[in-house]
Amino acid sequence: MKTVLVASSKGGVGKTTIATHLAAHAALSGLNTVLIDADPQGSSMRWAQRRAHMDSAVLALDGSRRHRTVWNALPSGSEHVVVDAGAGAMAADLAVWLDHADAVVVPVLPSTLDIDATVPFLNNLITHPRVASGELPVGLVGNRLRPWTNASQQAMEAIAAWPYPTVAELRDSQAYVLLVGLGRSLFDYQSRKACDHQQDWQPLLDWLPG
Repeated sequence: MKTVLVASSKGGVGKTTIATHLAAHAALSGLNTVLIDADPQGSSMRWAQRRAHMDSAVLALDGSRRHRTVWNALPSGSEHVVVDAGAGAMAADLAVWLDHADAVVVPVLPSTLDIDATVPFLNNLITHPRVASGELPVGLVGNRLRPWTNASQQAMEAIAAWPYPTVAELRDSQAYVLLVGLGRSLFDYQSRKACDHQQDWQPLLDWLPG
């Protein structure tokens, strides 16, 4: 079983979008997939409920309150777990997830405020022994990028200087908001536009442990 933690101390950076898309991709690949929603807002739970009628349904578990016992609720045969961490959580709050994760994905928005807010989170994250030792890989995802703008270009240059790899650059699209509301993902579609955006995800998918 592989577990991916999507986390950031900054709210509104796209954690749920990334977590639900990773869960959908795993389910569409035929894996028994579980999405643990550790955010009290419950957005990932609602996404999974809207997807429940599909062949590629994802089981959602509430990890916002019983996070220390949620592992016991995983069904036998679970193959892929995605954790949507709570906003504002730091390393101490994430310990129960960091102890089990095989990779950590940290979304970053292309703004000075978001970049400044992410630096303390990454500095705090490395206090966890598995991160500090390099046993637990951490990957950064530039999210809601507009590559043709100076702001996005400068943001990615700043992020590239950090001691963690940038594993994907996801372009801004209103489709993400619509899809999360429908319980779907880009990976559920094969239109030309959907496939174009799917290519943004491939470096992240390749980076994650198989």
